[in-house]
Amino acid sequence: MKSLSIGQLATAAGVNLETVRYYERIRLMPAPARTASGHRAYEEGHIRRLAFIRRARELGFSIEQIRALLALAQPSRTSCAEVREVARAHLDDVRSKLADLVSLEGILAETISRCSGDSAPSCPVLDMLKTPRRA
Repeated sequence: MKSLSIGQLATAAGVNLETVRYYERIRLMPAPARTASGHRAYEEGHIRRLAFIRRARELGFSIEQIRALLALAQPSRTSCAEVREVARAHLDDVRSKLADLVSLEGILAETISRCSGDSAPSCPVLDMLKTPRRA
């Protein structure tokens, strides 16, 4: 396979060009080879890795979790038990966020139900936003 430019890589993996540069800068993506003129030269493996990262980000995994998953995906390091722990931690985060969203839904629904929608000087929605959050 011929080498790919950074733009071709970004298109093939479905990400923005700046995303590729960012992942390289934080060392989530390995540095590619360079052409004689200094341009980046990517290979098929870069596409697979970038697509993996993109999908993991879509699912809400953190950069550090992705870093751990990429390390565990190496043939010599594959450990389903360790991958399971990373996924379990992420599931706990997702469940916590879902609980927060359910709570937020209730607060918003209750507040909106008190709002008349008229051009009154007092608005329950605005009042709720002005009130500091209780711990």
